[in-house]
Amino acid sequence: MTPTDEAILKVEKLYKFFGSAEGRFPVVREASFSVPRGRFVTIMGPSGSGKSTLLHMVSGLEPPSGGRVELDGHDLYALNEKRRTLLRRDTVGFVFQFYNLIPNLNVAENVRLPLLIGAGGGAGEQVGSTLEELIETFSLQGKERSYPYQLSGGEMQRVSIARALISNPAILMADEPTGNISSSAGQEVMELFRRSCDERGQTILLVTHNARDAAFSDEVHFLKDGELHEAQRLAGAAVTPENIASSLSTLGI
Repeated sequence: MTPTDEAILKVEKLYKFFGSAEGRFPVVREASFSVPRGRFVTIMGPSGSGKSTLLHMVSGLEPPSGGRVELDGHDLYALNEKRRTLLRRDTVGFVFQFYNLIPNLNVAENVRLPLLIGAGGGAGEQVGSTLEELIETFSLQGKERSYPYQLSGGEMQRVSIARALISNPAILMADEPTGNISSSAGQEVMELFRRSCDERGQTILLVTHNARDAAFSDEVHFLKDGELHEAQRLAGAAVTPENIASSLSTLGI
């Protein structure tokens, strides 16, 4: 699959308030952006800038205070809770900082888990072929019967990414996926994201504070104090830590 101008995700004037009516404060302020199919888009900002809250809203995990999210052609918050949950299950793959692996399931069982609970995919031989492909892609050969406690942090994160991809989600959303692993393991994880986008046509939305991670993406949006600033629309390798650092300096982040 090659990138297209068709957006899998459209976000319009999204905002979120926390607190009571007497003391409300905005965490996200009228954020608008889109994610074209087959592209790798990053939302970057420091801790406390509202990145995770924004990701939770656009994925359907947390309702906004206002604004609109269109996910795969559906007005996400016009759906009732059950339909929104099903759309999220069938459309979005999640990768988090702390892996969220099931400790009493081995690697193969953790990767297959979305299929077992009905999140798309196939069955039987087709599932086995997909599992084998992901095990090889993520360099987990020989670890299929290992349990999470027997793996390194980098290996656990690779398992979580394979799990997110096994049901062929329309969009993969990742929240600080290298924040709990070593620098070298983080580099490997980001290279796998880039390969998934280039070779599988996987659409990716990443939130991070790390310029090195953001440099793997096609497009970077900057979030400061809940406000989303103009993106760097640079192709592939042209997004570098240096020009990202320059944009951060200009924005005073």
